[in-house]
Amino acid sequence: MSEITDPVELRELLGEVAPRPRNKDRYSLHEWDREWIARSPFVVLATSDADGNCDASPKGDPAGFVKVLDDKTIAIPERPGNRRADGYLNILSNPHVGVIFLIPGRGDTLRINGRARLLRDAPYFDDMVVKGHRPILAIEVDIEQIFFHCSKAFMRSGLWKPEQWPEDTLPGVARLVKDVVPGTETLAELEAYYTGDAYQRMLYNG
Repeated sequence: MSEITDPVELRELLGEVAPRPRNKDRYSLHEWDREWIARSPFVVLATSDADGNCDASPKGDPAGFVKVLDDKTIAIPERPGNRRADGYLNILSNPHVGVIFLIPGRGDTLRINGRARLLRDAPYFDDMVVKGHRPILAIEVDIEQIFFHCSKAFMRSGLWKPEQWPEDTLPGVARLVKDVVPGTETLAELEAYYTGDAYQRMLYNG
């Protein structure tokens, strides 16, 4: 193995940054950023705690669920989940976050980095109601860096091309949970939990 141990060595391996990517950082939302956010139904929120332990959490809702508050502030609603709150606990100890906005079928992404805080309520929560349910809380992000990221990773992976998808030979989620997570629930109980109408109702009811 040949480990890279310093920035100079890394830069020698990768080469210098071209002018376009070097200068693409922005610090407030352009109208196209607002339009992208309005069309995105899915984001990934990256956090780390004060010791550097990381978490990346998917967030999804109808397109436009992330609210633009002004040119330098966005808010991401929280819906009922598993209550682990890994990312939220990270934010309480280290407010720095990264957010990737995806639009189905597009290979490029919108990237926002900034400082976050958790809100248990705000007047704009009423604008985030889905199926009659207000958010549990919201992550408000003060934007420090924003840029579009190119589509090379999506092109290499064929993520949006069904003809390139591998055959799905993995077991369903109930079997995965039963095999890898210690617990007393039977496979039948897990299958009922993950495939029944109750799971659909929990998307917003908790």
